[in-house]
Parts: sequence; structure tokens; C-alpha cells
Amino acid sequence: MHGPDILVRSLSIAQPTGESGALWQYHSRSDRHSKVACWGVLFDLLRTSSLFRSHAAESKVIFGVNFAMRDFHTKRKKKLDLVISRPSGAMPEGTTVGLSDLATKWGIELNASERAELEGLPGIVEGPVTGAGILVALEAKATMTAHGKARPRLYDELNSSQSTVHGASEQALAVGLAVVNASETFISPPSQRDGRRDVVSHHKQPRDAQGIIEKLEELPRRSHRDEVGFDGLGIVVVDMSNDGSPATLVTSWPAPQPGEVFYYDDMITRVAHEYDGRFARI
Repeated sequence: MHGPDILVRSLSIAQPTGESGALWQYHSRSDRHSKVACWGVLFDLLRTSSLFRSHAAESKVIFGVNFAMRDFHTKRKKKLDLVISRPSGAMPEGTTVGLSDLATKWGIELNASERAELEGLPGIVEGPVTGAGILVALEAKATMTAHGKARPRLYDELNSSQSTVHGASEQALAVGLAVVNASETFISPPSQRDGRRDVVSHHKQPRDAQGIIEKLEELPRRSHRDEVGFDGLGIVVVDMSNDGSPATLVTSWPAPQPGEVFYYDDMITRVAHEYDGRFARI
């Protein structure tokens, strides 16, 4: 799977952020990291599921970004980072946006083999979606610093996403992806003053990262549509100081290992399998 490598490669490149246009690799008030993570998941799902590829090739499915999904039961509304849906109507002419377009727009860094593979995949475009047509809904969250304070927030935000998805449609697949920072230091943009970058947060690693992962392991997961929880949940651990040095992927403990529930590759395989079994007749 390519998603985690694409994520750290892309986050290694600073991008203009906010009204000031200051260059940051990561900023908590920007959703770039979520978009990059979601793009990678969509790319890997297309690579893994032959049914999804055929649905994309036949224009049976589209995707939506930052889609406001409403829980039918509670009327609660929540924005989901990325959704895969059946089209709700004809695509407006001249407005189609595909994965290649988003890669350019969002500053996604692909190597030569990934770009060649993308060019060989069928196009799936962004278009008008409705809650009733959602097949897959993805929420991506990151914890880069202040791990102790972030634990309940991260849990609540992810848990509310799967609850909203299944409150809108029990057949939809709810997918969560958490990015956890295992770096010992981090420069948090909101903590800096007067354009300086000299306020550095220090972490006790790997304890802090492991604490977040243990909290994520409490999130409900389901193996049947009558149950409550995520249909797929992945955890990616990175080492990122946000000081201009490259971000790297952590593959050793405390990162999930191959065969474990939260291992990214296994999450993609599981979601692809669920998609193939659930939506074969659309």
C-alpha cells in the first residue's frame, strides 16, 4: 500500500497556510493533512478492489470532499473528510475533478511508480452526492503534539463520525484513519509568536504515542451491519518535528504491525473486501 509513504512524503514539503501564507509542513488549523491521508486511502482502495475500479470506470460512483452528512435518527450533522457515493444527479459540465487534479491541488507528492500506477487506474471524479447514496465515508484525524490532552478529543471526533455515518445509512462503510506523531519534539504553529519558531514542545516517546494508540483501540468496531462501530480503522505512526526536516514513517513499535487490526494495509484490505461483498449489485 502506498498511502502512508505518500503521506509522509507530502507532509515533508511545507505549504502556504492561512491568511499570512506562512510555510508550514503541518498546521492544526489546516485540513491538508486530512486531505492527503484521504487521497492515499482512495488511491489504495482503487488499487485493491477490482469491483471499486469497475464501478469507477462505469461512472457508477463518485467522491465528495468535506461532505456534510446528517444522522437520520438524531438529525446531527457532521462533515466527513471524504465520501464515496452513487451520483445524485448528472455531473455539471466542465467541473469534473479527478484524483490527478486533487494530487496537484493538494500538493500530494507521488514518485514515478505511483504516478504511473495512478495513470493506469480508471478515473473517479468529484461530484454531487447525497447522504442516501453514500457507500463509504472516511474521516482522518491527526495527533501531533499535546498527546494527553488530545486523547479524549481524538476519540470523540472519530467516534462521532462513525455514529453519524451509520445513523444516515447502515449499509455505508465507516472508515477511520488516525495519524499519530512519535517525534520527541514538535513546533506547533499556534504557539509561535512574531513569526519566530522557537517554542518547541517536548514529548515522552514512545509513551505518548502509545497512550494515544491505546485510546484509539477502545473505539467500537463492527463485523456485521447490525452492530455499532467502524468497518475499518487504521493507525499510521509518523516521526515529524514540523521544523523543516523530513517526516518519516514509523514501522516499529508502537506502530501497528502486519496482521494487527489497525495496520494500514490490513485496514485497506478489509474495507476493499467489505466493499466487494456489500456493493456487488449496484
